[in-house]
Amino acid sequence: MAQARRIGEQGRYELIEEIESGGMGTVWRGYDAVLDREIAVKLIRPDVVASPAQAKEFTRRFEREARVTARIGHHGVPQVFDAVLDEASYDRLYLVMEYVRGVSLRRVLTGAEDGAAVGLPVSWAASIAAQICTVLSYAHAIPVVHRDLKPDNVLIAADGTVKVLDFGIAKLLRTDVTRLTATGNRIGTSRYMPPEQIDGAQITPLSDLYALGCVLYELLAGEPVFSGDNDYQLMHQHMNVPPTPLRAPRPEVPEDLEALTLDLLAKAPEQRPADAYAVYERLSPHLPQPGSAADCVTLTDSGSPAAVPDPTVVYRQPNAPLRRTTTPAPSPEPTVPGPVPARVDTALRDAIRDAYARSADLAERGRFVQAADVLKAAIATAATALGQHNPRVLGLRGQRAAVLMAGEDFRRALPEFDALAAVYARTEGPSSDSALECRRHAAHCRANLGQATAALREFQEVLEVVSDTDGDASETALDLRRSIGVLLFSEGRRTEAEGVLDALHEDMCVLLGEDHEETREIADLLARLHRPEGSGPY
Repeated sequence: MAQARRIGEQGRYELIEEIESGGMGTVWRGYDAVLDREIAVKLIRPDVVASPAQAKEFTRRFEREARVTARIGHHGVPQVFDAVLDEASYDRLYLVMEYVRGVSLRRVLTGAEDGAAVGLPVSWAASIAAQICTVLSYAHAIPVVHRDLKPDNVLIAADGTVKVLDFGIAKLLRTDVTRLTATGNRIGTSRYMPPEQIDGAQITPLSDLYALGCVLYELLAGEPVFSGDNDYQLMHQHMNVPPTPLRAPRPEVPEDLEALTLDLLAKAPEQRPADAYAVYERLSPHLPQPGSAADCVTLTDSGSPAAVPDPTVVYRQPNAPLRRTTTPAPSPEPTVPGPVPARVDTALRDAIRDAYARSADLAERGRFVQAADVLKAAIATAATALGQHNPRVLGLRGQRAAVLMAGEDFRRALPEFDALAAVYARTEGPSSDSALECRRHAAHCRANLGQATAALREFQEVLEVVSDTDGDASETALDLRRSIGVLLFSEGRRTEAEGVLDALHEDMCVLLGEDHEETREIADLLARLHRPEGSGPY
């Protein structure tokens, strides 16, 4: 396995894979070894630094993004965790940022099954635009103008939160900010650029509102407001051509929403809405109400539909709890894979062995998130080659679930244990050791997630099977009985807990001895149970 690149003091930040590359730099997915979390790292591309002046420009751009993002302080902007801005050493010029899992708005617009010609549902368009307005209102209060608002710089996170990205060319108003281009080229993207930005006139928060109008138009119409063949044509249209009213390509767009979009696209800044808050207020009637049903949008990717994170959920279910973990449906029976060539099989076997070793090393150092992700990557590779239910693939999945549980990420471990239990029950039988072990771990996860009733039921069902086959005194049975007694104790069901733990203590005295550590632990629990309630710990 290739050695991952590390940067930062003592190699704190590990770069795993490049996820984006632009003219100025690259963005990597990585890990913070100290805090055991995924991060995004923005790096300067050394090959684009042609002069000291350019190095200074890129340093300022990174510095601006870090400082502006920190000052905005809103969840709609990815947080900057660290910034290293040493222009004298280009390989040590980087930003460490929040890694956001989600879908680019550009991809939604180009890949939505129902969005290529008719745009997104009105509730989606309004929700996305309203969330952008909220971010802009925070930025404009500094005051900062983004200057490059476009679908490529908007992300819908997995929870439906809209994130506005790349404040690297933002302009801090009422300050002496040097232009970021030595050649004098316009900054921004011509398809979304307001007339005053094209004309080199004063940039204000109203300039961002024009770009927002371009985005909102595209969300609703399914096509850009202007579609010139080149930058010159696009800029000419923004300067001189009135936009086609939205209800021409899409008659079902509400009249007031069409009027808002055209107001945002006014050529003169003073003819646009007063500020982002005014835009938000005009969008409000089109936002979904709490408790309303969701619209669904899917993407097509190589013929496979995939759901898009729903940006309306923040309005339909404001401040909602984390979604409940549900038991996944049983996977379809796998097709029997063909024979794997010896060379490929050896390479795969080595990759699996390396994944186990690397994951174990990371887990030993308390980096459970990264340890689980190492196994996840190996699972994807092995499942493609061997099939989802191959024993080696199932072994990797079980190890990943165990790592998640060890890292106390019970929410992610639970559905994996449930899925594995279903597979083993189908392939090896519901009483197999593998199925019962997965169910036992799933019960532990449920107990730690506060699902005490379901956890007790599962512990007891597994215990019945284990007792029938191995008796009440087997190692597994003793562990299950202990789990049941402790859970009853923690739930305040003292009488039931005492009955379970008394019988368990008697068996442990015989099997392990009175002085064994585990026997003394149960004795201590019983002593606490025998004390009157409210009598204190002693």
